[in-house]
Amino acid sequence: MVTSPPAARVQMGTPGGRWVLLATVSGSGLTMLDATVVSIALPEIGRVFNTDFATLQWIVNAYTLTLAALILLSGALGDRFGQRRVFLTGVVWFGIASLLCGLAPTAEMLVAARALQGIGGALLTPGSLAIISTSFTAADRAKAVGAWSGLGGVAAAIGPLAGGWLVAIDWRVVFLVNLPVAVFVVVVTLRHIPESSNTENPPGLDVPGGVLTAAGLAGVTFALTRGEGGGPAELVAGAGGVAALLGFVLVERRSRHPLLPLELFANRRFSVTNTVTLLVYGGLGVFFFLLVLQLQIVAGFSPLAAGGALLPVTALMLLLSARTGALAEKIGPRLPMTVGPLLAAGGFLLSRRIGPDASYLVDVLPAVVTLGLGLALTVAPLTATVLGSSDSSHAGTASGVNNAIARTGGLLAVAVIPVAAGLDGTDYTVPANFNTGFDTAMLISAGLLMLGALLSAVLLPEPHPAPMPQPPERIPVERCIHCGVTGPQLHPASPSPRQDKLSG
Repeated sequence: MVTSPPAARVQMGTPGGRWVLLATVSGSGLTMLDATVVSIALPEIGRVFNTDFATLQWIVNAYTLTLAALILLSGALGDRFGQRRVFLTGVVWFGIASLLCGLAPTAEMLVAARALQGIGGALLTPGSLAIISTSFTAADRAKAVGAWSGLGGVAAAIGPLAGGWLVAIDWRVVFLVNLPVAVFVVVVTLRHIPESSNTENPPGLDVPGGVLTAAGLAGVTFALTRGEGGGPAELVAGAGGVAALLGFVLVERRSRHPLLPLELFANRRFSVTNTVTLLVYGGLGVFFFLLVLQLQIVAGFSPLAAGGALLPVTALMLLLSARTGALAEKIGPRLPMTVGPLLAAGGFLLSRRIGPDASYLVDVLPAVVTLGLGLALTVAPLTATVLGSSDSSHAGTASGVNNAIARTGGLLAVAVIPVAAGLDGTDYTVPANFNTGFDTAMLISAGLLMLGALLSAVLLPEPHPAPMPQPPERIPVERCIHCGVTGPQLHPASPSPRQDKLSG
């Protein structure tokens, strides 16, 4: 498939380039902000609706479920119908769903609206990076992607702080604040970003694969969230979910245009790295879900203080990720992807010191700094390894698969680990009970990261060594022309339109 670019590509530093970055960063920033600010609001939402802990899990998981299930299909929709059109549809959808969240009269309606938000997020997330890829000149594309990533990191960093301020006004403002941002993104996109279109017949859409993924993840997540309190309905949902996921594998094996090309997993590095992704992001999902609750319910932090407590994690990742990516390129990914998860697991274990009347400097800061160092060592090498495990024609698909697996890991872990740790019913309203469950959940989550480190150390193959160059004196004079074939890349390869992984 060939995609025709906009009539004139733009450059960094020009007005056109700034408008493209402004629209795409603002759009993707909606999803990054929402993921962090909602966690800060959970204690207040639970108090207002007088709901149980499982419902709080679903307020988080309903969004992650639809996002994880549909993000691959959404990338294919952009290829088929135009990146700008699908991006705009996602922004409008996300804005309407945010309004429904803010107006939700019951916790059940809020969960349903969060699921709709996830659909909007799945539509706009791949499109934001795809627009950058088709809008900028080849020489400026890598710079534009770097700016998009950095500014997106800033959006993620201010999310917890913004959540603290907004919850102090009203928890509903956490969702309603998305509306003016969505309107702004729509206006800028319509005025300053032309559409890209396909010049050849686009591939078909794997709709059965998308439906089976969503049904499978929904059934399994519902059954696991209910845990020991589940009954026949949960058993039926779980069995149906497993059957749907098995059906998904069969469909992907026979599809001419699969969402998940199974041949990618024949590459050992790709398979190992994605298994590590599932484990690491599973542990991280539980940590970020429970920590803000622990800080507010047990330690007595205000929503603003709880949100600000996580800033060192983002700061360290912004500061160190590029350096650790370069280090992994030199020495291979095995060592960073072994040491990084171990450090992050150490941060989880240190967080068990956070209890009643915890001190930020003594109890919280060491945990989040250790976690931040671990993530800085892990994330960039992990992403680069996934992309380097497939040829360039599959780079976008490989990135999309890894992103979906990361979100699925968080989805399933948030459903399972709190229940396994004994958090259920109204435990989150009793500080002593929640504190005990939090400690157990951190032990389990640290175990996931340690297992990921072990898999990296034992199974991740080292890259093949580069061939030794010939001694200069043996190269004929007529061939002494500098060539970059055996030298380092002068510019990083441009990510595929579907490379939407952040972070986070």
